[in-house]
Amino acid sequence: MRLGGTLYLVATPIGNLADITHRGVSTLRSVSFVAAEDTRHSRKLLEAYGISKELVSLPAFAERERAGAILERVERGEDCAVVTDAGSPGISDPGEKLVGEAIARGIRVVPVPGPSALVAALSASGLPAGRFHFLGFLPRKGPERRALMEEAGALSATLVIYESPRRLGETLEDLLEELGDRRACVARELTKVHEELVRGRLSDLAGRYRGAEVLGEVVLLLEGRAGKARWSEEEVRGALEKGLGAGERLKPLSTEIAKRAGWTSGEVYKLGTQLARRR
Repeated sequence: MRLGGTLYLVATPIGNLADITHRGVSTLRSVSFVAAEDTRHSRKLLEAYGISKELVSLPAFAERERAGAILERVERGEDCAVVTDAGSPGISDPGEKLVGEAIARGIRVVPVPGPSALVAALSASGLPAGRFHFLGFLPRKGPERRALMEEAGALSATLVIYESPRRLGETLEDLLEELGDRRACVARELTKVHEELVRGRLSDLAGRYRGAEVLGEVVLLLEGRAGKARWSEEEVRGALEKGLGAGERLKPLSTEIAKRAGWTSGEVYKLGTQLARRR
């Protein structure tokens, strides 16, 4: 016989309060207490459905430190629902560390699925949805950001990225430079009154959002690498030597070769700089 309570992971609305499932509401009503990313935000959700529950704070910056106290209560027999401000706990939101510790302690963990910004955006993007790669939030800057873009650029699956509205224009420009002019979609304010899905090439979207004031949460999607066989380094080197020998500039040459070679423009450019030094 299993002792102790259950940890429920309840997906919450990504915009429209009506997004939440009947099971999600029922679970919130039945548990002993709720662990929330932001108690002020979650209190509004509970009040909208006439639910009165104890709320304990579980912010991302203190998730590991506060997990112990929450799980001790569950071990003593209390059921707990974990919620974030929007979507499923643990998906670019607090919850992953808590769940890992709960599993280590032998606590029963039950997902209560529902709204998901990445799934909603993917389904309406017009891009292939059979295979996709979720990148979450990209590093803001530095070599880690460029390295992740280069790694993702070699994948043939549709890429899904969460982004801050303040950095959308910059990220579109960076992706265009690193991955080439792929089909893409910007999904903004999903399930809210001002929901917007803008589809086009990365170059079109980069121009549209360059310097623009963007509001609301953003999901950015772009098609994966074309299914052609990836060129060998020898083939890329040959194309670079031919282009450089004809007097072409390295940056635009790298972008053009990358489109044909299945490489990222950053990878081609790096190889090109090595060749240029030897000339």
